[in-house]
Amino acid sequence: MSDCSCTRRSFVRSLATGSALLPGLVARLLADAARTGDDPLAPKAPPFPAKAQRVIMVYLSGGVSHIDSFDPKPRLFADHGKQIVADHPEIKNRPGYEKIFLKRPQWDFARHGASGTEVSALFPHLAGCVDDVALIRSMHTSHSNHFNATLGLHTGSFTVARPSMGAWVSYGLGTENRNLPSFMVLAPHTPYAGMQVWASDFLPAEHQGTWVVPGAEPIANMKRRAATPGLQDLELATLRERNAEHLAARAGDPVLAARIRSFETAAGMQLEAPEAFDLSRESDETLALYGLQRGQSTGFGWQCLVARRLSERGVRFIELIDTGSSNNWDSHGDMMDHARLAKNVDRPVAGLLRDLKRRGMLEETLVVFTTEFGRTPFNSSADHKGREHHNWAFSSWLAGAGVKPGIVHGETDEYGMKVVKDGVHVHDFHATILHLMGFDHTKLTFRHSGRDYRLTDVRGEIVRPLLA
Repeated sequence: MSDCSCTRRSFVRSLATGSALLPGLVARLLADAARTGDDPLAPKAPPFPAKAQRVIMVYLSGGVSHIDSFDPKPRLFADHGKQIVADHPEIKNRPGYEKIFLKRPQWDFARHGASGTEVSALFPHLAGCVDDVALIRSMHTSHSNHFNATLGLHTGSFTVARPSMGAWVSYGLGTENRNLPSFMVLAPHTPYAGMQVWASDFLPAEHQGTWVVPGAEPIANMKRRAATPGLQDLELATLRERNAEHLAARAGDPVLAARIRSFETAAGMQLEAPEAFDLSRESDETLALYGLQRGQSTGFGWQCLVARRLSERGVRFIELIDTGSSNNWDSHGDMMDHARLAKNVDRPVAGLLRDLKRRGMLEETLVVFTTEFGRTPFNSSADHKGREHHNWAFSSWLAGAGVKPGIVHGETDEYGMKVVKDGVHVHDFHATILHLMGFDHTKLTFRHSGRDYRLTDVRGEIVRPLLA
């Protein structure tokens, strides 16, 4: 573009009159610059020294069974078929659930690593990484419906839309690379709660997550439409003069200014995103680490490897979602669905941890592995194939920057029904993640409708035993 004195800024200004270069960034066109300042994505230092420079969050949609994966319960094996009583939200006044019976786990557990942490046979590759993670067996949340629990996990609000955690991190830190969004979501489908999971809501719209769909064209319209770079330069040079007049006549228009900023990011993505998604230069050994075949552009292995590449290029917050709002971990009918879903993510996530570690990136990257809730240790009959939603207890883990490796935090009771020690609510989970990013979660706020809002609402405590 320099041949025609056409800068990147003039390029994006030439698009501001009506082009829609990137549908994934359309929401940014509605940004209110009165709330964003001159450059809302400018890199900012956190208030406190940060252990983590970036986050990679793995979210398994539908509710992974803790008692079949990361929370061993020998007594549940022994008491299979025993009738119990529980005032559980999923069975209250529900026909057919007048009586409930304990149901044994579908997979056996074994100890792994120097830490001896028990993990089930459902996750054999992740079991080999237990010495690098801090496993939380005492997670709990405030709702047992998918929509509400998913919304709460991502935004801290279980009832109404609020900014997602990735948007809050982007708002607090800005971006390290203006050619890429600060917050990106790699997902084949939208999860429960839809795009609210990565929305910026009342935060400046520049902080909304950009949705990347695995496949041949992860983000639409990434290739220039002009036949040659020179032709594109000529077109832009012509449009630049018209747009200069347009902007001059609307000096101080905040919506137009926000629109131009969004196209700046779009222009940069045309330059840098295709290379970030191109795995052709990765070695066969690295592809195998993630369970990928050469040339493959779909699957969770692709998502995990691209997450590493985006991290290397300065993206602050990357979320990886394995499925959508169907065909997921919501195994009401048959728990053996978990085997198929675990096979999809087990090797890629373990590969990501190992790859980050050997490259020296795990020391400054926080890896989050979670689901929205667990599953019941009972059902209407002992031989029922499935399990119901269970918000009273589930398991998550953290690894990497600032996290104490090889530990288990918290406990549930003998059946995995309720948390009995060192409970970690979703608000506490968020507070701890923000702490590792260098924030006091009570002070990362945004004024909206006469109130200072924050990710953790009015709750949340840092889980200090998880910290190195």
